[in-house]
Amino acid sequence: MLGHWLDWSLDGQPPASRSGAFRSGTYSLHAPGIMELTPHQPSADAHACIFSAAIHGNETAPVELIGEWLSALEAGTATLGAPVLVILGNLPALKAQQRFLSTNLNRLFNRELTVEGPEPDRARELMDAVDHFYTRHTDRPKLHYDLHTAIRGSRYPRFVVEPFAQSATAPSQWSWFAAADMQAVLHQHQHSWTFSHYSKHYHAAQAFTIELGRVAPFGQNDMASLAPMRALLTSLSEGHQPAGKPASQMVFFQVHHELMRHSDDFQLCFCDDTLNFSRFEPGTLLSQDGTAGDFRVGDTPLCVVFPNANVEVGARAALLVAPISAQS
Repeated sequence: MLGHWLDWSLDGQPPASRSGAFRSGTYSLHAPGIMELTPHQPSADAHACIFSAAIHGNETAPVELIGEWLSALEAGTATLGAPVLVILGNLPALKAQQRFLSTNLNRLFNRELTVEGPEPDRARELMDAVDHFYTRHTDRPKLHYDLHTAIRGSRYPRFVVEPFAQSATAPSQWSWFAAADMQAVLHQHQHSWTFSHYSKHYHAAQAFTIELGRVAPFGQNDMASLAPMRALLTSLSEGHQPAGKPASQMVFFQVHHELMRHSDDFQLCFCDDTLNFSRFEPGTLLSQDGTAGDFRVGDTPLCVVFPNANVEVGARAALLVAPISAQS
Protein backbone atom coordinates (compact mmCIF):
# COMPACT_ATOMS: atom_id res chain seq x y z
CA MET A 1 0.00 0.00 0.00
CA LEU A 2 2.45 2.65 1.19
CA GLY A 3 5.25 1.66 -1.19
CA HIS A 4 2.98 1.58 -4.24
CA TRP A 5 1.52 4.97 -3.39
CA LEU A 6 4.88 6.66 -2.80
CA ASP A 7 6.45 5.15 -5.94
CA TRP A 8 3.60 6.44 -8.07
CA SER A 9 3.49 9.79 -6.29
CA LEU A 10 7.19 10.63 -6.38
CA ASP A 11 8.67 8.54 -9.21
CA GLY A 12 5.80 8.40 -11.69
CA GLN A 13 5.65 4.59 -11.59
CA PRO A 14 1.97 3.53 -11.81
CA PRO A 15 1.33 0.30 -9.87
CA ALA A 16 0.01 -2.80 -11.59
CA SER A 17 -3.12 -2.46 -9.47
CA ARG A 18 -4.50 0.77 -8.03
CA SER A 19 -6.39 -0.95 -5.23
CA GLY A 20 -5.76 -3.55 -2.59
CA ALA A 21 -6.40 -4.64 0.97
CA PHE A 22 -4.68 -4.53 4.33
CA ARG A 23 -5.73 -6.03 7.66
CA SER A 24 -8.46 -3.54 8.59
CA GLY A 25 -9.47 -2.05 5.26
CA THR A 26 -8.89 -1.43 1.58
CA TYR A 27 -7.04 1.27 -0.33
CA SER A 28 -7.63 2.94 -3.69
CA LEU A 29 -4.96 5.00 -5.43
CA HIS A 30 -6.99 7.69 -7.20
CA ALA A 31 -4.03 9.66 -8.58
CA PRO A 32 -0.41 10.41 -7.67
CA GLY A 33 -0.49 11.70 -4.10
CA ILE A 34 -4.19 10.90 -3.60
CA MET A 35 -5.18 7.70 -1.78
CA GLU A 36 -8.49 6.72 -0.19
CA LEU A 37 -8.73 4.23 2.69
CA THR A 38 -11.99 2.41 3.44
CA PRO A 39 -12.46 0.37 6.65
CA HIS A 40 -13.78 -3.18 6.65
CA GLN A 41 -15.79 -2.34 9.77
CA PRO A 42 -16.50 1.40 9.99
CA SER A 43 -17.21 2.89 13.39
CA ALA A 44 -20.64 4.43 13.84
CA ASP A 45 -19.05 7.60 15.25
CA ALA A 46 -16.31 8.00 12.64
CA HIS A 47 -15.67 11.20 10.74
CA ALA A 48 -14.99 11.38 7.00
CA CYS A 49 -11.33 12.38 7.44
CA ILE A 50 -8.90 14.12 5.10
CA PHE A 51 -5.25 14.20 6.17
CA SER A 52 -3.05 16.25 3.83
CA ALA A 53 0.63 17.19 3.76
CA ALA A 54 3.26 18.61 1.39
CA ILE A 55 1.06 21.42 0.11
CA HIS A 56 4.47 23.09 0.42
CA GLY A 57 7.16 20.74 -0.82
CA ASN A 58 9.84 21.53 1.76
CA GLU A 59 7.64 20.70 4.78
CA THR A 60 8.76 17.16 5.50
CA ALA A 61 7.72 16.41 9.11
CA PRO A 62 4.02 16.02 8.18
CA VAL A 63 4.98 13.62 5.36
CA GLU A 64 6.99 11.52 7.82
CA LEU A 65 4.13 11.66 10.33
CA ILE A 66 1.58 10.42 7.81
CA GLY A 67 4.09 7.78 6.70
CA GLU A 68 4.41 6.48 10.27
CA TRP A 69 0.63 6.28 10.63
CA LEU A 70 0.21 4.50 7.26
CA SER A 71 2.99 2.05 8.15
CA ALA A 72 1.18 1.20 11.38
CA LEU A 73 -2.02 0.52 9.43
CA GLU A 74 -0.14 -1.66 6.98
CA ALA A 75 1.58 -3.57 9.78
CA GLY A 76 -1.70 -4.05 11.64
CA THR A 77 -0.54 -2.19 14.76
CA ALA A 78 -3.22 0.44 14.06
CA THR A 79 -6.77 -0.21 12.90
CA LEU A 80 -8.83 1.67 10.34
CA GLY A 81 -12.38 2.48 11.43
CA ALA A 82 -13.05 5.66 9.44
CA PRO A 83 -12.96 6.58 5.74
CA VAL A 84 -9.80 8.61 5.15
CA LEU A 85 -8.55 10.51 2.11
CA VAL A 86 -4.75 10.93 2.27
CA ILE A 87 -3.13 13.64 0.16
CA LEU A 88 0.41 14.70 -0.69
CA GLY A 89 -0.07 18.06 -2.36
CA ASN A 90 2.75 19.58 -4.38
CA LEU A 91 4.62 16.52 -5.66
CA PRO A 92 7.19 18.27 -7.94
CA ALA A 93 8.07 20.66 -5.10
CA LEU A 94 8.32 17.74 -2.67
CA LYS A 95 10.76 15.97 -4.99
CA ALA A 96 12.79 19.19 -5.37
CA GLN A 97 12.54 19.93 -1.60
CA GLN A 98 11.31 23.45 -2.40
CA ARG A 99 8.35 25.35 -0.98
CA PHE A 100 6.85 25.64 -4.49
CA LEU A 101 8.11 25.73 -8.08
CA SER A 102 6.14 28.54 -9.73
CA THR A 103 3.51 29.84 -7.28
CA ASN A 104 2.24 29.13 -3.78
CA LEU A 105 -0.21 26.22 -4.04
CA ASN A 106 -1.76 27.12 -0.69
CA ARG A 107 -3.36 30.30 -2.07
CA LEU A 108 -5.17 28.64 -4.99
CA PHE A 109 -8.04 26.66 -3.46
CA ASN A 110 -10.88 28.72 -4.90
CA ARG A 111 -13.57 27.36 -7.25
CA GLU A 112 -13.35 30.62 -9.21
CA LEU A 113 -9.65 30.01 -9.98
CA THR A 114 -8.83 31.08 -13.55
CA VAL A 115 -5.02 31.06 -13.72
CA GLU A 116 -3.21 28.25 -15.51
CA GLY A 117 -0.06 26.30 -14.75
CA PRO A 118 1.13 23.18 -12.91
CA GLU A 119 0.23 24.37 -9.41
CA PRO A 120 -3.19 25.78 -10.37
CA ASP A 121 -3.91 22.51 -12.19
CA ARG A 122 -2.93 20.57 -9.06
CA ALA A 123 -5.19 22.79 -6.94
CA ARG A 124 -8.11 21.90 -9.23
CA GLU A 125 -7.28 18.19 -8.99
CA LEU A 126 -7.18 18.35 -5.20
CA MET A 127 -10.42 20.34 -4.97
CA ASP A 128 -12.13 17.71 -7.14
CA ALA A 129 -10.75 14.93 -4.91
CA VAL A 130 -12.12 16.66 -1.79
CA ASP A 131 -15.52 17.24 -3.43
CA HIS A 132 -15.88 13.62 -4.54
CA PHE A 133 -14.74 12.23 -1.16
CA TYR A 134 -17.17 14.29 0.88
CA THR A 135 -19.99 13.52 -1.60
CA ARG A 136 -19.41 9.81 -0.99
CA HIS A 137 -19.69 10.32 2.79
CA THR A 138 -22.59 12.71 3.30
CA ASP A 139 -23.76 10.64 6.29
CA ARG A 140 -20.65 11.44 8.34
CA PRO A 141 -19.25 14.63 9.91
CA LYS A 142 -16.47 16.05 7.76
CA LEU A 143 -12.95 16.72 8.99
CA HIS A 144 -9.78 17.98 7.29
CA TYR A 145 -6.37 18.39 8.96
CA ASP A 146 -3.84 20.03 6.61
CA LEU A 147 -0.41 19.43 8.15
CA HIS A 148 2.44 21.91 7.72
CA THR A 149 5.69 23.17 9.23
CA ALA A 150 6.68 26.85 9.35
CA ILE A 151 9.58 28.56 7.60
CA ARG A 152 10.89 30.12 10.82
CA GLY A 153 11.04 29.42 14.51
CA SER A 154 8.18 30.32 16.80
CA ARG A 155 7.37 31.21 20.39
CA TYR A 156 4.73 28.48 19.96
CA PRO A 157 6.27 25.88 17.60
CA ARG A 158 3.07 23.85 17.28
CA PHE A 159 -0.05 25.86 16.51
CA VAL A 160 -3.38 25.64 14.72
CA VAL A 161 -4.80 28.08 12.16
CA GLU A 162 -8.61 28.13 12.06
CA PRO A 163 -9.80 29.28 8.61
CA PHE A 164 -12.46 31.95 8.32
CA ALA A 165 -15.90 30.61 7.31
CA GLN A 166 -19.55 30.76 8.34
CA SER A 167 -19.57 27.24 9.80
CA ALA A 168 -18.72 26.96 13.50
CA THR A 169 -15.85 25.02 15.02
CA ALA A 170 -16.89 22.27 17.44
CA PRO A 171 -15.54 22.94 20.97
CA SER A 172 -14.25 19.36 21.07
CA GLN A 173 -11.65 20.28 18.46
CA TRP A 174 -9.89 22.64 20.88
CA SER A 175 -9.86 19.90 23.53
CA TRP A 176 -8.38 17.41 21.04
CA PHE A 177 -5.71 19.87 19.91
CA ALA A 178 -4.76 20.62 23.50
CA ALA A 179 -4.28 16.89 24.13
CA ALA A 180 -2.23 16.69 20.91
CA ASP A 181 0.20 19.18 22.52
CA MET A 182 -0.68 22.11 20.30
CA GLN A 183 0.38 25.33 21.98
CA ALA A 184 -1.57 28.10 20.27
CA VAL A 185 -4.58 28.74 18.02
CA LEU A 186 -4.86 31.48 15.41
CA HIS A 187 -8.32 32.55 14.20
CA GLN A 188 -8.35 33.91 10.64
CA HIS A 189 -10.39 37.06 10.01
CA GLN A 190 -11.22 36.70 6.30
CA HIS A 191 -11.19 34.25 3.41
CA SER A 192 -7.66 33.07 2.60
CA TRP A 193 -8.15 30.31 -0.06
CA THR A 194 -5.87 27.82 1.65
CA PHE A 195 -6.53 24.08 1.41
CA SER A 196 -8.11 23.85 4.87
CA HIS A 197 -10.20 26.95 4.11
CA TYR A 198 -11.56 25.18 1.02
CA SER A 199 -12.96 22.31 3.08
CA LYS A 200 -14.44 24.59 5.71
CA HIS A 201 -15.85 27.21 3.32
CA TYR A 202 -17.33 24.91 0.67
CA HIS A 203 -18.11 21.80 2.75
CA ALA A 204 -18.58 23.10 6.33
CA ALA A 205 -15.92 20.64 7.48
CA GLN A 206 -14.04 20.88 10.74
CA ALA A 207 -10.90 22.03 8.92
CA PHE A 208 -7.59 23.47 10.12
CA THR A 209 -4.07 24.27 9.02
CA ILE A 210 -1.79 22.64 11.61
CA GLU A 211 1.79 23.86 12.04
CA LEU A 212 4.06 21.17 13.49
CA GLY A 213 7.33 22.97 14.15
CA ARG A 214 9.95 24.33 11.78
CA VAL A 215 10.89 23.24 8.26
CA ALA A 216 13.70 20.64 8.17
CA PRO A 217 14.98 18.08 5.63
CA PHE A 218 13.79 14.48 5.71
CA GLY A 219 15.37 12.59 8.61
CA GLN A 220 16.07 15.73 10.65
CA ASN A 221 12.62 16.27 12.15
CA ASP A 222 11.91 15.82 15.87
CA MET A 223 9.24 13.17 15.45
CA ALA A 224 9.09 12.45 19.20
CA SER A 225 7.51 15.87 19.77
CA LEU A 226 4.79 14.95 17.25
CA ALA A 227 3.76 11.71 18.97
CA PRO A 228 0.65 13.36 20.51
CA MET A 229 -0.47 14.54 17.06
CA ARG A 230 0.08 11.06 15.66
CA ALA A 231 -2.11 9.74 18.50
CA LEU A 232 -4.85 12.18 17.44
CA LEU A 233 -4.65 11.09 13.78
CA THR A 234 -4.73 7.44 14.88
CA SER A 235 -7.80 7.93 17.09
CA LEU A 236 -9.68 9.72 14.33
CA SER A 237 -8.74 7.11 11.73
CA GLU A 238 -9.87 4.37 14.13
CA GLY A 239 -13.21 6.14 14.48
CA HIS A 240 -12.71 6.59 18.22
CA GLN A 241 -13.25 9.64 20.41
CA PRO A 242 -9.82 11.27 20.77
CA ALA A 243 -8.33 12.14 24.14
CA GLY A 244 -8.99 15.66 25.38
CA LYS A 245 -7.46 18.28 27.67
CA PRO A 246 -8.62 21.76 28.70
CA ALA A 247 -8.41 24.21 25.81
CA SER A 248 -7.16 26.82 28.28
CA GLN A 249 -3.67 25.34 28.09
CA MET A 250 -3.37 26.84 24.59
CA VAL A 251 -3.00 30.55 23.78
CA PHE A 252 -5.62 31.95 21.37
CA PHE A 253 -4.97 34.74 18.88
CA GLN A 254 -7.12 36.70 16.42
CA VAL A 255 -5.80 38.12 13.13
CA HIS A 256 -6.12 41.92 13.04
CA HIS A 257 -4.37 42.75 9.78
CA GLU A 258 -2.75 41.15 6.74
CA LEU A 259 0.46 42.90 5.75
CA MET A 260 0.59 42.76 1.94
CA ARG A 261 3.45 43.30 -0.51
CA HIS A 262 2.22 45.86 -3.05
CA SER A 263 5.42 46.58 -4.99
CA ASP A 264 8.94 45.35 -5.79
CA ASP A 265 10.20 48.09 -3.45
CA PHE A 266 9.19 46.33 -0.24
CA GLN A 267 10.89 45.37 3.00
CA LEU A 268 10.03 44.16 6.47
CA CYS A 269 11.63 46.34 9.13
CA PHE A 270 12.67 43.63 11.58
CA CYS A 271 15.24 40.87 11.62
CA ASP A 272 14.92 37.88 9.28
CA ASP A 273 15.16 35.50 12.26
CA THR A 274 12.26 37.10 14.16
CA LEU A 275 10.15 34.34 15.69
CA ASN A 276 6.50 33.78 14.89
CA PHE A 277 4.30 35.43 17.54
CA SER A 278 6.98 38.03 18.39
CA ARG A 279 5.34 41.11 19.92
CA PHE A 280 5.71 44.68 18.63
CA GLU A 281 4.69 47.73 20.62
CA PRO A 282 2.52 50.66 19.39
CA GLY A 283 4.32 52.89 16.90
CA THR A 284 6.80 50.24 15.75
CA LEU A 285 7.61 50.44 12.02
CA LEU A 286 6.95 46.99 10.54
CA SER A 287 7.21 47.48 6.78
CA GLN A 288 8.01 49.91 4.00
CA ASP A 289 6.44 49.63 0.57
CA GLY A 290 7.04 51.77 -2.53
CA THR A 291 3.30 51.80 -3.27
CA ALA A 292 1.52 51.40 0.07
CA GLY A 293 4.04 53.37 2.16
CA ASP A 294 5.00 52.62 5.76
CA PHE A 295 3.04 50.42 8.14
CA ARG A 296 3.31 51.00 11.89
CA VAL A 297 1.64 49.27 14.80
CA GLY A 298 -1.38 51.23 16.00
CA ASP A 299 -2.59 51.78 19.55
CA THR A 300 -2.58 48.08 20.51
CA PRO A 301 0.49 45.79 20.55
CA LEU A 302 0.50 43.19 17.80
CA CYS A 303 2.36 39.92 17.20
CA VAL A 304 3.71 38.88 13.82
CA VAL A 305 3.08 35.45 12.27
CA PHE A 306 4.36 34.02 8.95
CA PRO A 307 6.56 37.02 8.07
CA ASN A 308 8.15 36.60 4.64
CA ALA A 309 9.28 39.59 2.57
CA ASN A 310 10.16 37.38 -0.40
CA VAL A 311 6.59 36.74 -1.54
CA GLU A 312 5.13 37.67 -4.90
CA VAL A 313 3.78 41.21 -5.39
CA GLY A 314 0.16 41.13 -4.29
CA ALA A 315 0.77 38.34 -1.78
CA ARG A 316 0.65 38.35 2.02
CA ALA A 317 3.96 39.18 3.68
CA ALA A 318 2.82 38.69 7.31
CA LEU A 319 -0.16 38.28 9.61
CA LEU A 320 -0.52 40.67 12.54
CA VAL A 321 -2.38 39.14 15.46
CA ALA A 322 -3.39 39.83 19.06
CA PRO A 323 -4.18 37.43 21.92
CA ILE A 324 -7.80 36.81 22.93
CA SER A 325 -9.42 34.83 25.73
CA ALA A 326 -9.41 31.03 25.54
CA GLN A 327 -12.22 29.12 23.84
CA SER A 328 -14.47 26.83 25.84
